[in-house]
Amino acid sequence: MSAVDYIIGLSGLVASGLFIYGLKGMSSPVTAVRGIVIAGWGMAFVVAIAFLQAFNVPDEVLPHLPVNLGLAVLALLLGGAWAGWRGKTVAMTAMPQMVALFNGMGGGSAAAISAVALLRHNETDALHLGVTVLGGLIGSISLTGSLIAWAKLDGRLKNPMRFGGQQIFNLVVFLGTLVLGGMAVVSQMQGAPEAGLFSLLFFLGALFFGLCMTVPIGGADMPVVISLYNAFTGLAVGLEGYVMADPALMIAGMVVGSAGTLLTLLMAKAMNRSIANVLFSNFGASSGKAAGGPEGKMKSTDPADAAATMRYASSVIIIPGYGLAVAQAQQKLYEMVKMLQAAGVDVKFAIHPVAGRMPGHMNVLLAEAGVPYDMIYDMDDINDSFKTTDVALVIGANDVVNPSARTDKSSPIYGMPILNADQAKQVFVIKRGQGTGYSGVQNPLFFLPNTTMVFGDAQAVLSKMVEALKALGTN
Repeated sequence: MSAVDYIIGLSGLVASGLFIYGLKGMSSPVTAVRGIVIAGWGMAFVVAIAFLQAFNVPDEVLPHLPVNLGLAVLALLLGGAWAGWRGKTVAMTAMPQMVALFNGMGGGSAAAISAVALLRHNETDALHLGVTVLGGLIGSISLTGSLIAWAKLDGRLKNPMRFGGQQIFNLVVFLGTLVLGGMAVVSQMQGAPEAGLFSLLFFLGALFFGLCMTVPIGGADMPVVISLYNAFTGLAVGLEGYVMADPALMIAGMVVGSAGTLLTLLMAKAMNRSIANVLFSNFGASSGKAAGGPEGKMKSTDPADAAATMRYASSVIIIPGYGLAVAQAQQKLYEMVKMLQAAGVDVKFAIHPVAGRMPGHMNVLLAEAGVPYDMIYDMDDINDSFKTTDVALVIGANDVVNPSARTDKSSPIYGMPILNADQAKQVFVIKRGQGTGYSGVQNPLFFLPNTTMVFGDAQAVLSKMVEALKALGTN
């Protein structure tokens, strides 16, 4: 066994250690950047070993080696350049759809590996063929499902697409795809000439099912859907790693799959819903009750009055939502926060697990503005503090502070844990208009006696608040 063989054999263990250590770093905002860099070096190591391994190929493959290496280098250059450019230029509001798009590419890559393995017709072992088909199924679903999620988050598909008998239709498509996958396996084991046709139809069915499964899901569920498809991609990569006998792919896929599954379950729990309810219910569709809304009238004030109230408060809890990201107002928000702190106000941030359009969206948004990590609190850690808080400032959030989740059994968000903003002595809500959130449910918080609306774009409103605080000074 040559030195190169030893290096290749150990590469999976080394890369897997870097992946796991990097993932551990991502568990805390303080070490997240370092964790991403370490995991990135692990991936770079795997790619380098793959090129080294390319020269340890059978003699019959050697004539094709220059062409394959050229295509691989071209793919790396094009993909790396595009991904690097997009990563540096993407706006924070577009981060969720970029994550969905990149995740779909991972699922598509796993499906492509499966397609190559099936269409080569050189594998007749039932276990390997079955795992290959399963990986291809999951990867294909992740690809088209993630693309639909990207289109929804990017505003290209603004409404869920639903029709009568849709769930039965989706079930028929799924079962038909499984049958085609089984026929592809059997025909390839028998060396039948129609194996390629069955494989092609199987992949078309899997891609179509991913589309069918995602188009009816409402926008309120997109954070959970993105997390779920991330888990799908990891599982597909792990399965294809088994087919290729590649330990790095297997371990990386299992790590991503298990982490994505755990995150998906945690997010579903935060919404008090099951994964099946996310995938197969009509959550996100407007209801008749939502259209009527609670009775009463919203009170409003100007930004200067709201800023003055916060300036002379003892404690303020800020609840950021997607509206803050849309307005790209996180920098202006932190400028205001520093002015309040200089005046002796105790300021904290409260983050709901499904705020924004992807897991951790609000945490990333605040980190970009330079907000210290010790000012940011998860829902479970801060919810009891609202009762003793002078002011709760809600910025562009809706469903995650909706009190009907506690009391209204007819509401589609009933039972979802929420941030207890309504329990603060005074609530200010920065909102562009009187519309509902992604769930389509009107928020009774906006009509409570202790709530005052500050209508307008978050960037403009916060700018006026900052000017008002400057006029008041810190003394």
